[in-house]
Amino acid sequence: MSAVEKPLFITFEGGEGSGKSTQIKLLYQELMVREIPVGITREPGGSEGAEEIRELIVNGDKGRWDAWSETLLVWAARRDHVEKVIKPALARGSWVLCDRFFDSTFAYQGYAGGLPTGDLQRLREMVIGDFGPSKTIFFDIDPALGLERTVERGLESEGRFESFDLTFHQRLHDGFKELARREPERIVTIDASQSVEAIQREVLKAVGLH
Repeated sequence: MSAVEKPLFITFEGGEGSGKSTQIKLLYQELMVREIPVGITREPGGSEGAEEIRELIVNGDKGRWDAWSETLLVWAARRDHVEKVIKPALARGSWVLCDRFFDSTFAYQGYAGGLPTGDLQRLREMVIGDFGPSKTIFFDIDPALGLERTVERGLESEGRFESFDLTFHQRLHDGFKELARREPERIVTIDASQSVEAIQREVLKAVGLH
């Protein structure tokens, strides 16, 4: 079975303003043109219950939650999302494109938030077992530029994470890069400072559609 025939679970990762939300929509449109069943979802969120939890995570003061409270909320939302949305879609033969998944937890709450990644890995195993993406695309951009983009494009409506200082976002960026270094076969790194068209070509290549 070819990559196009087999339903894939593709996750899009990166810091604030990396352009991943634009690219997930472009890939969705390309799959629709090719008449490949596909759905878009996001984290935190993606299911009714998870979207309610999302409101608690992405809004409010940056000190609203400590890293562990935030992590437990994220994993509660993810469990609901995986069981009620992602797995059923894959079982129907549909591709699933997800804006963030567990790599964001390792990057945000782990590398940037200070939680031990070993503890996060054990939590992952308890909550979703060995379930994970077929391919992950990391949109690599300088954190300062990414934050600048969120302001220029009015993307800060859910602004809790954007309110963290640049040092936090640098740790976040370094965390994503470390995750990509550890799993190069799953995680494809794309230079997000390129044009939208150039990035789209690399995305299509990464998922076997070039």
